[in-house]
Amino acid sequence: MPGPARYTSRMTEALPHQREFELSDERATLALGSLVAGKAQVPQVIFLRGDLGAGKTTFSRGFLRGRGHDGSVKSPTYTLVEPYESVPGGPVFHLDLYRLGDAQELAYLGLGDYLSAQGILLIEWPERAEAQLPRATLDITLTPEGSGRKATVRAGDPVLLEALSD
Repeated sequence: MPGPARYTSRMTEALPHQREFELSDERATLALGSLVAGKAQVPQVIFLRGDLGAGKTTFSRGFLRGRGHDGSVKSPTYTLVEPYESVPGGPVFHLDLYRLGDAQELAYLGLGDYLSAQGILLIEWPERAEAQLPRATLDITLTPEGSGRKATVRAGDPVLLEALSD
């Protein structure tokens, strides 16, 4: 599969406010997802970045649990989108763009419908179609660090980052 440059005509400007979280294990990644879910207001576009196995879907599972979803949370790797429309506080749409063949496929996936639903979009691998996506309100990068992970959380508005510090 070609690298991200094929799918990206521009990179999103870096969001100006940043905070880092040390995540010692999977439980800590789930907890961060839940914490972000409890502070996030709709509508919201959250980019999730990181290599394969970095914890993007684990974060999403924690996020959905934090929003009150008690069913299973599947990775949308093959379906590209998993909708959670009856989540308290508004719908959550979990997208995984890793297998996206072309950025124009977003229209066929119904991106416009998801955006008009005034919910939360969790988007894994946003760099595959960044030029066609709305600007992120939160941009999270997960990277391996020692035996755990580091989450770098960037936001356009410092209020959410401050709320995560409480």
